[in-house]
Amino acid sequence: MRKNIQILQDIVSRKGSSKVLTFSIPHVFKALQLLDKEGFVSRATFAKEIHLGEGAVKTLILHLKKAGIAESTKSGTFLTEKGKKLTNQIKNTITKECKVKKSSIIQGKYNHAILLKKYSKMIKTGIEQRDYAILYGSSGCTTMIYKNEKLVFPGNERECFPRDAKTKKYIIENLCPHEEDVIIISSSDDPFVAEISAKNAALWTIAIG
Repeated sequence: MRKNIQILQDIVSRKGSSKVLTFSIPHVFKALQLLDKEGFVSRATFAKEIHLGEGAVKTLILHLKKAGIAESTKSGTFLTEKGKKLTNQIKNTITKECKVKKSSIIQGKYNHAILLKKYSKMIKTGIEQRDYAILYGSSGCTTMIYKNEKLVFPGNERECFPRDAKTKKYIIENLCPHEEDVIIISSSDDPFVAEISAKNAALWTIAIG
């Protein structure tokens, strides 16, 4: 999986250009998810969904093309076979995402959860994930592990929702975790920031794992 993250890193490299890019790895991942879901994606849709300006969208598409990840026609931009393979490999690790309502330990107005398959051994205390989320504007980030049919905090294995069965049930039903899976939930007053910061925390967990 590290190789796949390196591919995303290469896509956001300026590659000798002096132009400062306004998108980064989590934006590229969201673009791949959008292409995977929709098939063909217009520049206007990219701009709306990834919160980028017209110039940044053009540059993003150009970098995807140079990497052999995507191509474009009048119908829009689409994934190449290489792009489909890359996206599917990442999806095998980042299998599900969902929004989570505010609760006793998840305090954001908007909260975005991401599941990482079998990554519990790569998690120390959750502080690293919080730091990667904060880089993208997160107001807080909670990391938990699914173990023995419970959601527990890394390190001390204390149960996350001892008195909140509703939130626990919602997360389990929507993310479908299995033993030793990791769930990262990032919070913000803005839904896009909550999502993009959660993506950054998840992707860098994979990169350093």
